[in-house]
Amino acid sequence: MPELPDLLDDALLRDVLATGLARGADFAEVYAESRRGRLLRLEDGRVEQLSSGRDLGAGVRVISGDRIGYAYTNVLSRDALQEAARVAAGAVQGTAEKTVADLTSLSRRADHPVRVPPLEVERPELVGLAERVDASARGESGDIAQVIVTYQGSEREILVANSEGRLADDHQTRTRLSAQVVAARNGRTETGFYGPGTSGGHELFDQYTPESIGRTAAARAATMLDAEPAPTGEMPVVLWRGDAGVLFHEACGHGMEGDHIARDTSIYASRAGEQVASPLLNGVDDATVQNGWGSFAFDDEGTPAQRTVMFADGVLTDFLLDRRSAHGLGASSSGNGRRQSYQHLPVPRMTNSHILPGEGTPDEAIAGLDRGILCKGLGGGQVNPASGDFVFGMTEAYLVEGGEIRHAIRGANLVGNGIDALRDIDMICSDFAVRWGICGKGGQQVPVSFGTPTLRISRMTIGGTA
Repeated sequence: MPELPDLLDDALLRDVLATGLARGADFAEVYAESRRGRLLRLEDGRVEQLSSGRDLGAGVRVISGDRIGYAYTNVLSRDALQEAARVAAGAVQGTAEKTVADLTSLSRRADHPVRVPPLEVERPELVGLAERVDASARGESGDIAQVIVTYQGSEREILVANSEGRLADDHQTRTRLSAQVVAARNGRTETGFYGPGTSGGHELFDQYTPESIGRTAAARAATMLDAEPAPTGEMPVVLWRGDAGVLFHEACGHGMEGDHIARDTSIYASRAGEQVASPLLNGVDDATVQNGWGSFAFDDEGTPAQRTVMFADGVLTDFLLDRRSAHGLGASSSGNGRRQSYQHLPVPRMTNSHILPGEGTPDEAIAGLDRGILCKGLGGGQVNPASGDFVFGMTEAYLVEGGEIRHAIRGANLVGNGIDALRDIDMICSDFAVRWGICGKGGQQVPVSFGTPTLRISRMTIGGTA
């Protein structure tokens, strides 16, 4: 299949952009995308789905002041692209007299090498990977009742050109293998999940073998069968490496995204330069992490990938901006304009959000608890960006008394406020781990990762069942 620069030469792109500006708009942009993917789903040892697909299309965005027009097509012909540009332009007629600047290709700041492309792997090998996950999960415990294994491999090419002369193209490869395991005993069921991913290929399985994926998910499910009802009240909490990133992503990261900041609907708006968190905290969003699950060379507006420092020694330093929110704030894009596909407008999104390691150890963090909670897994929850208030369910947690882990607990929730939680961090450890997810926002889903060391929060409210 031809690459996008072969299908869309500079002359065609300039003509489409000129049509977008023809009715007085300030800005026009063409975003083209070619995507190929493969999905395998193994349930209880049987292949329930093994499919592949291809999608190709482009969207034209036209901006005049605060108005945006957008139209897309899955046909990359001159006529189809020009019609999309006319439709988008007609929605935002203005009085500007802009012309299309000469297109200049941007150089890459980040590279994500792929050693074993996922779409070049034969299907029997993919089935073998999934079967290895299934077998290792079932071998972990006699209580395993169900194993669902999902494999995803994709290759995505994007091309972005705009009327200001920006031209960028990027190839993005992603691979992920996950296990969802159900354990059951005496009428009780518990679920465990584990799913590593990379913006790379099957070299992922050199680090995360299928056996380790199955065992990890199964152990989480089986362990919680012995859990006792969770206590209730305010107490210190140790959040385990990697999984603590869910809290950082949901309760803090979304409030740092530029659309919430520009609309003043975030608790973090207008607080840049303030000491809002513990001086131990240093947090970044970094799309340049080599082969990170949320990494890329250019975002979906053609801005080079960047490493944005959100917190430096607890001081709020910068926000996560796309082109539009940056313009409203009088700033520059931080390379966080992302979209699910050519059918969607870009919005500011996180990439790889990390709390950087400190100097403590997990043993020290736990030993310092007279009575508290060790949380090794966070599940679904709710967050209000305007207030920072949140509620999260704990999928794997333990009661700690006298500095020692006593037993697993079930039915526990973390209740709190994002800024309060950041401020009350009193230890950040030197270990570090990453978790992987698909983040939903505004009806769009994009891959993100969250990485953290083990950290301790001196007080949080536990909603329990005891």
